[in-house]
Amino acid sequence: MRISVIGTGYVGLVTGVCLATKGHQVICIDKQLKIVKKINRMEAPIYEPGLEELLRNVITKGTLVATTDLKSAVMNTDISIISVGTPFRDGKIDLRYIESAAQEIGNVLKEKNSYHVICVKSTVIPTTTDTLVKSILEDASGKKAGEFGLAMNPEFLREGKAVQDFMYPDRIVIGAYDKESFESMKNVYKDFFDAPILKVNLRTAEMIKYTANALLATLISYSNEVAVICEKVGKIDVKEVLEGVTLDKRFNPRVNNQLIYPGMVSYLKAGCGFGGSCFPKDVQALLAFSKELGYFPSMIQATLAINYAQPYRLIERLEEILDTLENTKIAVLGLSFKPETDDIRESPSLVIIKELLAKKAKVIGVDPIAIENTKKKFPQNELLHYSTDYKHALQEADAAILVTAWSDFTKISPQEVKKLMKIPILIDGRRVFDKSSFEAAGVQYIGVGLAEYLQ
Repeated sequence: MRISVIGTGYVGLVTGVCLATKGHQVICIDKQLKIVKKINRMEAPIYEPGLEELLRNVITKGTLVATTDLKSAVMNTDISIISVGTPFRDGKIDLRYIESAAQEIGNVLKEKNSYHVICVKSTVIPTTTDTLVKSILEDASGKKAGEFGLAMNPEFLREGKAVQDFMYPDRIVIGAYDKESFESMKNVYKDFFDAPILKVNLRTAEMIKYTANALLATLISYSNEVAVICEKVGKIDVKEVLEGVTLDKRFNPRVNNQLIYPGMVSYLKAGCGFGGSCFPKDVQALLAFSKELGYFPSMIQATLAINYAQPYRLIERLEEILDTLENTKIAVLGLSFKPETDDIRESPSLVIIKELLAKKAKVIGVDPIAIENTKKKFPQNELLHYSTDYKHALQEADAAILVTAWSDFTKISPQEVKKLMKIPILIDGRRVFDKSSFEAAGVQYIGVGLAEYLQ
């Protein structure tokens, strides 16, 4: 099929490249010429494992091209997928980019005679597609829905695994205005053989996305709340507690007497909180939308509150040990919100760096690929430096905080920490290290959800 993708950010570019890999003719549209040129040079403007290789393949084969010309792209395709950003601003979801895209597409549809489907892939609050987008398209085109198709197809992509998630999806959710819209979108995914396709209405598709993200975020915050209780009691390890819970066969079913370890269980782990481009803004948007409806969702509010507090708890525990952070050297291991991405949006590292600097600590941030993005938030200065070398960061440091579980960091040995650091204190914000090994080497180990003392 001929498909145009409006927006070449994280979701849009992955969508366009993967659909082109499946043999569709794809045109990616972006307003920024420098991004369009970069894509056409076969250079991915975002970091995502495996994406650039696929991009080279589809550009070489001619199944994908990028342009700034939305009108030409829509005129020469059958489906337009809106994948623009929907940030959370001023206490609610910002739909200005959705509105702009719908307006521009509608203007083109006014001149186009053939049937065209508009699909919203951006994450939007329920009622957005069947009210806002529909009305803008109808007003701009002079046509009624049905004369053009309308769909909502949420994405379920994990940063760092987005290509894999798109090519081998768990499910494909298609919210459709009518049967013809659904059949058109179903054809987009005809080669995704193993994925069940769920046909729903437009609002349900929008709500599925928010519900999925809110649930996963809630599991993380629940784990962190249990971790705080464990710390307060003392001599309880939340890691062992959650392992004891998730070995329940309702979490970990057995097949041929082998544990399955479903991916869902990975969200029932304590740490320094969730971040990224999805969970924080989507949970906030769902909370704000619910309030507009006259309902206060207390569990969703608690999920956000717990997550907000978690990075500060790491700083508090460090202060308990060092008394003061002024003039100390602290290594922050990991800047991106998770491994295998350069995305620092809502990363716990940003809160931790800000707090450390406010307390006049000397900070060195370490990350293999996210340093340049972090510098835009926190420029290097006399108190803040960056490095890609964790050994350099640990040298003569008073403490280290693991924020992002990059493989290079999780392989750090207790002996390295003991040898390199001035005061060997390790705060494990992701609970990936073996406490006993570090303590045996003479390293003071502080783990989320683990405290040896009684309050």
